[in-house]
Amino acid sequence: MKTFYLTDSGKIREHNEDSVIIVKNNHNEYLMTVSDGMGGHSNGELASSMAIMHLTKNFMGLGKMGSKMETVNWLRDNVNEINQKIFKYTAEHTESKGMGATLVVAILTNDYLLFGNVGDSSGFVLKDKKLHKITYDHTLVNLLVSAGELTEEQAKQHPRKNVLMKALGVNDPVEIDIFDVDINIDAILLCSDGLTNMLTQEQIERVLNSDLDINEQVIKLIKKSNNRGGTDNISIAYLIMKSGDNQ
Repeated sequence: MKTFYLTDSGKIREHNEDSVIIVKNNHNEYLMTVSDGMGGHSNGELASSMAIMHLTKNFMGLGKMGSKMETVNWLRDNVNEINQKIFKYTAEHTESKGMGATLVVAILTNDYLLFGNVGDSSGFVLKDKKLHKITYDHTLVNLLVSAGELTEEQAKQHPRKNVLMKALGVNDPVEIDIFDVDINIDAILLCSDGLTNMLTQEQIERVLNSDLDINEQVIKLIKKSNNRGGTDNISIAYLIMKSGDNQ
């Protein structure tokens, strides 16, 4: 395995509200997660770091993940706990009203791969040099596309394309979407919308299929996003399954 993660504030935002991490336990199992905070000032940064720290601590504290179904339940429980933590904080700190975060997570064991998401941070897999999006963005425009009221092209240009229908600290209760993913893949990519709003899937795919080292690929994606405007924080967590090559 090869892993690399990085976050960048972008060209417009004064500070970074994203959090990102990849950790491995003693059983060669991986937790990858990206969280995009919202709420302004330091509130978004706090919400996203609360999400990442909670998941990381409980993942490492568990020792070894159980069965696939046990991990699904673990994910659901942890997301509910994070959600309650954020709501509790905003109740006690009224100035932080509106604080929340997206979450995309991947858990890779020797036997299975699970993705989960709340909001519009994205999870992809690379297989046979093709990038496939696994997660579903919980946005207003996606809802309108599903209802047949907007086309995919109209959604890309819609003035309210970033309006979230679901996020941690916003919905109570909150339900995480969980995806059971074929483990026979080449790589896993998680990112905040600071990447996907700036680059097309094809542009991302081209960089991931290049001969650059894993860290250079991630850095190049962030540079490209910034060159196109860098209107948001950009966070990427990337894992390549075969340590011998980048494909």
